[in-house]
Amino acid sequence: MGQQLTFDAASIQQTSSMTTRLSQATSLGMAGCMAFAAITTAAAIFAAVAAGGWVNSLKPLMPDFSRVNPLNGFGNLFTKKKLLSVAKMAVMTAILFALAAVFLSSGMQTLSSLILQPSTSAIKHLTGWLTSGVGLLLLVILMAALLDVPLQTLLHKDELKMSHQEVKQEGKESDGNPQVKAKMRQKQRERAQRNSVNAVPKADFVVMNPTHFAVAVRYDEKTMRAPQVVSKGADLLAMKIRDVAKHHAIPVLQSPMLARALYANSELDQDIPSSLYTAVAQVLAYVYRLRAAIQGKGPMPGELSQPFVPPELDPLTKTNAQAAHA
Repeated sequence: MGQQLTFDAASIQQTSSMTTRLSQATSLGMAGCMAFAAITTAAAIFAAVAAGGWVNSLKPLMPDFSRVNPLNGFGNLFTKKKLLSVAKMAVMTAILFALAAVFLSSGMQTLSSLILQPSTSAIKHLTGWLTSGVGLLLLVILMAALLDVPLQTLLHKDELKMSHQEVKQEGKESDGNPQVKAKMRQKQRERAQRNSVNAVPKADFVVMNPTHFAVAVRYDEKTMRAPQVVSKGADLLAMKIRDVAKHHAIPVLQSPMLARALYANSELDQDIPSSLYTAVAQVLAYVYRLRAAIQGKGPMPGELSQPFVPPELDPLTKTNAQAAHA
């Protein structure tokens, strides 16, 4: 600009040369802009490649007509974020226009007097005036940015918040649907019960409800604190446990209440409930006498007397009591 605003006597005498100088100045300015654009473009491409690598994709270049759909665009204009953005830009534009108007009106008289001053002094004054004006505008934009950045952070956090329904849905997805989990636990128990048939030969006895339940119990006083259920099953699985027990000479005893109570209140390879200790101990004592008799070390015991089972542990007793109460 300094070069183009410098005139000699020949330039003043040949006013037609002003067009040539303007053309040269335009070409020089365009070359400078293109060089600057090439540098910034190369820097942007290099930064993108350095951050994420080179991706061969034409998708960003393909037209997306959904973005120019007027209905979608019209609907997006009325979101809270868009309305806030429009209001912010309107306020900023009004402030900048008002500031520019005040700045121009205050300096117009001074600018009109520059024609009477030497060109060097006029250019210097004009440069300082433009610099102060641009600096003032940038200062206003900086102050707006200092207010806008916390506001955008607040809006971004607000967008990340989930609704009550989304929180419930996420809880279901993370914890699992209760009904699905219950079915999975049921399947796991059934699978474990089927696999537990292999443990029947290790049991001390099997107690049965004749047609529905079978429970195999084992007790080792050296390694166990209390008797444990090593296998249990219902219906066909109960019959399988009975057959395996008979094949391995494991005593199979009929005690319906105890079988139901153990089936309902005991877990595989876990200690039986303490309230059933007495009943199981009575059966174990009978089994020990039976083994001693088979080995010729004692008399054969009679029929097993039914051990006492607390009614609250028997599912059938509770069901009948509830039906009678209803």
